[in-house]
Amino acid sequence: MTTNFPIQKTAARDLSYFTLTLQSYLNESFPELSVDKTFIEERADLAAKTYSDALAAGHTQIEAAELSNSVLYEGLHFSGFDTLFKVVCNEFDTYMADEDLRPFAQKMYPHCKEVFANYPTDEPEFIDSPAYDLLYTELTGTVALHIEEHGVW
Repeated sequence: MTTNFPIQKTAARDLSYFTLTLQSYLNESFPELSVDKTFIEERADLAAKTYSDALAAGHTQIEAAELSNSVLYEGLHFSGFDTLFKVVCNEFDTYMADEDLRPFAQKMYPHCKEVFANYPTDEPEFIDSPAYDLLYTELTGTVALHIEEHGVW
């Protein structure tokens, strides 16, 4: 039987669920945080505690999962890597094979850190703001210049 929410059997099982869930999300969208074991362990521990405390307080499993997920993903509302990957897929997909798009974005990501620093990406509403469109355009230009100067790799 498969469940979408952690089963309340042991704290270790909850911790494993939260650790694996967060690790998977970070691998996909926040590669710079995916190697920060302290961050992952602390965040997973806090999410597991939140889940257990919510159940003990009488919340349903679904409510407890929602509460723990808000703790697990706190502050991870904007992914610079996901945005860069979107730019690469949308604007440069004719330059390389589909299977090369993600590796290319991973290689480009460190070269784009300065671009991200110019935008208020820590604001929750950033993705819906005009500044996001400007970021997208600037990333497109940065990638285009890099390809022009260095090729696709």
